[in-house]
Amino acid sequence: MASLTSAKLCFLPYCLVILLYVSSPNWVAFPYATSTSHTEAKALLKWKASLFLNQALNNLTWYDPPTHNINATNSSTTNPKPGTSPCTWTGVSCNAAGSVSKLTLSTCGIQGTLHEFSFLSFPNLEYLNLSLNKLFDVIPPQISYLSKLHHLDLSQNQFSGKIPPEIGFLRNLRFLSLSDNTFFGNIPNEIGNLKSLVYLALSYNNLSGLIPPNIGNLIKLNTLYLNNNHLSGLIPKEIGNLKSLVKLGLNSNQLHDSIPASFANLSNLEILHLRDNQLSGSIPQELENLKNLTKLYLDTNQFSGYLPPNICQGGKLTNFSVFRNYLTGPIPKSLKNCTSLFRVRLDQNQLTGNISEDFGIYPNLDFIDVSHNNLYGEISHNWQKCPKLTALRLAGNNLTGSIPPEIGNATLLHELDLSSNHLVGLIPMGFGRLTSLERLMLNGNQLSGRIPSEFGSLTNLDYLDLSTNKFSDSIPSILGDLLKLYHLNLSNNKLSQAIPLQLGELVQLNELDLSHNSLEGSIPSVMSNMESLVTLNLSHNNLLGSIPSSFEKMHGLSYVDISYNHLKGPLPNINAFREAPSERLKGNKGLCGKVGAMLPPCNAHGSKKDHKVIFSVLAVLVLLFALFTIVFAIVQIKKKHQDTKQNHMHGEISFSVLNFDGKSMYDEIIRATEDFDSTYCIGKGGHGSVYRVNLSSGDVVAVKKLHLLWDGGIEFQTEFFNEVRALSEIRHRNILKLYGFCAHKRHLFLVYEYLERGSLAEMLSKDEEAKDLGWSKRVNIVKGLAHALSYMHHDCLPPIIRH
Repeated sequence: MASLTSAKLCFLPYCLVILLYVSSPNWVAFPYATSTSHTEAKALLKWKASLFLNQALNNLTWYDPPTHNINATNSSTTNPKPGTSPCTWTGVSCNAAGSVSKLTLSTCGIQGTLHEFSFLSFPNLEYLNLSLNKLFDVIPPQISYLSKLHHLDLSQNQFSGKIPPEIGFLRNLRFLSLSDNTFFGNIPNEIGNLKSLVYLALSYNNLSGLIPPNIGNLIKLNTLYLNNNHLSGLIPKEIGNLKSLVKLGLNSNQLHDSIPASFANLSNLEILHLRDNQLSGSIPQELENLKNLTKLYLDTNQFSGYLPPNICQGGKLTNFSVFRNYLTGPIPKSLKNCTSLFRVRLDQNQLTGNISEDFGIYPNLDFIDVSHNNLYGEISHNWQKCPKLTALRLAGNNLTGSIPPEIGNATLLHELDLSSNHLVGLIPMGFGRLTSLERLMLNGNQLSGRIPSEFGSLTNLDYLDLSTNKFSDSIPSILGDLLKLYHLNLSNNKLSQAIPLQLGELVQLNELDLSHNSLEGSIPSVMSNMESLVTLNLSHNNLLGSIPSSFEKMHGLSYVDISYNHLKGPLPNINAFREAPSERLKGNKGLCGKVGAMLPPCNAHGSKKDHKVIFSVLAVLVLLFALFTIVFAIVQIKKKHQDTKQNHMHGEISFSVLNFDGKSMYDEIIRATEDFDSTYCIGKGGHGSVYRVNLSSGDVVAVKKLHLLWDGGIEFQTEFFNEVRALSEIRHRNILKLYGFCAHKRHLFLVYEYLERGSLAEMLSKDEEAKDLGWSKRVNIVKGLAHALSYMHHDCLPPIIRH
């Protein structure tokens, strides 16, 4: 007993010594001074020295602590002093023993290779992430030395060559991503040895050959991405062994034949992506067993036959895409009741059925495209009950009836494509509520009536196609408010009247097609403001006059067709006109310019005119002597005729007003205003006073009584008549219409259209009315005034200048 006690007493000092040693600072530093950490630090510095020098490399704080100099000499940067530990360096983590276990250098911008990376120097490395850098060349086979590695991510670099088969020795790997590089060759069979893998991504490379069947050995996989390569052959049925698989991406390869029936075993699968291959045959009904499926992409293949009837049996399907195949038959009833649907693409097949019966109400639906099938029936009112719908594409079917007005309630719509059907009737009221609309395609139908002015509210619209319908009347000037438009096609309709000046405000427009209508008048010069225009088609209309010379600043224009109009004069001196083939210019008799052999040169055209003038002058000179004897008589007759007109000026001069006889209208205006009594005066200006006149017919007109009276001269009469005639021919919505005039020795007045609410100055002088006239309205007034002045200055012949 005594000996045992003494032994315990002797052991106590040793315990105290060990405790003091463990608790001292030197004990903490001991692991960092191991030869392993020194070797790892040396290996990291050596690899860093091999990389391209850039700012990203300088940001890696890998250096020898005693110097703290990242620009030190090679000996100090590649041979750290004893005691140097990398555990505090950027992206480096160590285990409890002070050995590097984790290296995370993702998105560091480093550039170089792995040739100088000493894999053998990192026996304890478990996690290596070098993704999103600029590393290139091959992966060295020495990577197999990282025997403890469980996470390897080299994605989104510039690695090339073949995937080294030695990667199959990394038996502890659970995560392997080599995607987004330029690897080529086959997928090595050795990958089938990595039975601990949970995640495998080899996508976005140049891999070719077959998918190795032994990939079916990776039974722990929940994610497999082999997409966007050049893989060919069959999909191995062994993939059906991967019962833990949740995400499978084999899309964008060259795989062919059918989907293996063994896919029915993938009961945990949520995402199946097989699009853009050469798969054929029918879509197996076994896919109905995948009740956890949320996203199914089978588009851009060669599938045929019917869609599986219970494809949404699990009720979780959100994304379903089978477009661009050869599918036939009806829309599955399970899709009608699949309320989980978010995005659906069935387009470019040969599906049949009644569109008004085959689709239901989808509370989460964002996008649906069933265009270019053989669907029939009328457009259902139920689409407005899909509150999140942003895109509805029903083009290229056999739809009939009219567009339901309820479509205006789908206010989140960004795209509506009803083109190439058999729709009839008017565009319904309510389209103005679709203010989020960016693309509207109604072309290729039998719609009629006017293009609604409501379209002016669609200010987010950038693509509008109403071509090949039966729209009539004029092009609404309000389309000039759609400032985001880059494509406007109104061709093949029955539109008439002039091209509105407001279209010149569409400065973002890239394509404009107004062909095959009955448009009249001249080409507005303001269209030259469309400096982004590339394609212009005005062919097959009734346009006349010359092409505005201002078109010469439209240097972006590359395609122009003005054929079959009544245009004349020179072509603008830009390539689009100079290089246009004759087919795009013919049908205009008066055009000139050096365009192939079709049009005469403009100078030759001018010479012919000069010859005609010279011939006429010579003829006059020849006849001059013969006419000399009667000149005196002609002068006397003319003088007598002038005296007669002057005498008539002192009597009453009357002209047609509102299709009435001028004299009777003069008498009625004098009677209605009590000889222009001030009680009927509604405004005064520098040139006269304006009176409101109630005619016996019930019409109300505005009569402007001019202060200026006849001076008895024939020149005054001629000048006055010419100005009135020019004013009476003005046709613009922002300029008052002149009905006519009356001239008398006592009074001289003009008869205008009467407008309520007085003048702008009067409204601005009253506080309440001025408040109602907000800034947006005032801007519109200024714009209207500018359009009117532009019309008078540029589009009237001769121009009308306001002094």
